[in-house]
Amino acid sequence: MANMKLKVYSQDGKEVSTISVSKDVFGIEPNEQVMFDAVVTYQANKRQATAKTKKRFEVSGGGKKPFRQKGTGRARAGSSRSPIWVGGGTVFGPTGVQNFKVKQNRKEHNLALRSALSLKVKDLIVLDSLTVNGKTREMVDVLKAFDVECKKTLIVSCDDKVVQASNNLSNAKLTYVNNISVYDLLNNEKVIMLQSDVKTLEEGLK
Repeated sequence: MANMKLKVYSQDGKEVSTISVSKDVFGIEPNEQVMFDAVVTYQANKRQATAKTKKRFEVSGGGKKPFRQKGTGRARAGSSRSPIWVGGGTVFGPTGVQNFKVKQNRKEHNLALRSALSLKVKDLIVLDSLTVNGKTREMVDVLKAFDVECKKTLIVSCDDKVVQASNNLSNAKLTYVNNISVYDLLNNEKVIMLQSDVKTLEEGLK
């Protein structure tokens, strides 16, 4: 299995070492189709499907016949809540129980992740450690050290202090290493990850 080297930095932006990673995870030819399918799956499964319209029997009123059956010159009508009337019910509207779920098998999903990682490897910032005390200013300093404070950045960490320090950053999104999505990788300009998480991710995708 061929390997490749990635630079490892301290949180103040200084290069401290390198890490060896598998080309099978971080150096493959990206497969655009499976990445597209993964993004479609992610976005579809995020839909809450809460949209709901009222059917004819759910619209209040309309119990009285609007006008007499004959003699008016108008088409007969039995209720003002008919779907063809303004204010009437909706015939084929959303019911509130729609299912938009889409599935992607594990093999394709892993290929999509490896493709996204290979595509974004040049934008990957690997840290030897990340230590903050929960202050937003501290996280801003880390981003400034890599000149990414104004770029959309994905921060991979499960540390509570890092989560707390990142909550108020409008251009940063935080996720756990076991919850990285293809959408998040492609939707951010930079990715910050600990070298321990890089190895965890690599082991899970081999």
